[in-house]
Amino acid sequence: MAARIKKGDTVVVITGSSKGVQGEVLEVRPSEERAVVRGVAIAKRHQRARRMGEEGGIIAREAAVHLSNLKLVDPASKKPTRVGFRVLENGKKVRVAKATGEVIEG
Repeated sequence: MAARIKKGDTVVVITGSSKGVQGEVLEVRPSEERAVVRGVAIAKRHQRARRMGEEGGIIAREAAVHLSNLKLVDPASKKPTRVGFRVLENGKKVRVAKATGEVIEG
């Protein structure tokens, strides 16, 4: 399946507890259909102290969010948009914002 959302994209959460929050995609997991987004779905994990000097405690980090709960932010209008694809004259396949028709770089 084509990658509609890629690492480095700015996305907005459209449903769930973090609805309306924008963030940068840190990691995409295509096999799980999930992505890790900065500042979204913060999960707290209890970690034991280790011998090498790492301290134990409660560590907060981003959990993965399903791709169906994310929409790409259109670089032109700064609003959430669906993503389509178009083949250019030179044969290169690019992502296109459905709302404005602008080509999405990256």
